Amino acid sequence: MSRVSLGFLLYMNPPISVPKYDAEGKEAGEVQLPDVFRVPVRRDLIHRVFMSEFTAALQPKGRDPMAGKRTTAVSLGIHHGLARVPRIRGSTRARLAPFVRGGRRAFPPTVEKKIKEDVNRTERILGTMSALAATAIPELVRDRGHVFSATATPIILDSSVSEAVKRTSDARELLSKIGVYSDIERAYEGTRIRAGKGKMRGRRYVTPVSILFIVDDIDSPFARSVRGFPGVDVVEPQLVSVLELAPGGEPGRLTVITSNALNALAERFKVGGELS
Repeated sequence: MSRVSLGFLLYMNPPISVPKYDAEGKEAGEVQLPDVFRVPVRRDLIHRVFMSEFTAALQPKGRDPMAGKRTTAVSLGIHHGLARVPRIRGSTRARLAPFVRGGRRAFPPTVEKKIKEDVNRTERILGTMSALAATAIPELVRDRGHVFSATATPIILDSSVSEAVKRTSDARELLSKIGVYSDIERAYEGTRIRAGKGKMRGRRYVTPVSILFIVDDIDSPFARSVRGFPGVDVVEPQLVSVLELAPGGEPGRLTVITSNALNALAERFKVGGELS
């Protein structure tokens, strides 16, 4: 397994402390964020890793090699006052040529075409760390369009919230107290009907991206109470990636993290010395 030294990056940003909230929405002390949140934000690297992970899910498509060629059309030859394109026998209807109605395509898509962007393993790890660090910069979060009144990001919740909050109404009240529910309201108001044919293909509505919840268990009562809000994503710390941290390749997503999930992120991204 390859290893890369990241200790030199930590001197560029000081340690970050943010408040921790309990199940009542009250501050329950402060917590120092892991060193991964001090990594410099690299927009170019984040966008490159996003494109790699996004294109990895694309389905290759191609055409039948014989598409547009199943015809008996042949050229009539010269001296007929017509273009010498293949035509159906007994008529002047053109076929087979790529520029005629019912003909083949000149350059059809092929399954061999490379549609996935490749990145190195180290690039992928650094891009994910950089996207995670961007969530701790309130200016970047606001520039991305999120609306919140909290003084610091990301929002850290005590792990007791996972079992204490069981209803969506309780989650709404908690998020309102910590000052982030206004971003969900923005997603409510911004939901619209898609323009174009996509609304006939199972993607009728477009919803703005809202809060990312990083929880230690996606089946916990709190996770189930918030996953119905528009624009939110709920993910475990072992699986969080640039797709959730920087949708569209733009860093700075508004993020809510439980304390146990924060410890798991610190364990996953050890940057004090070497990262495996």
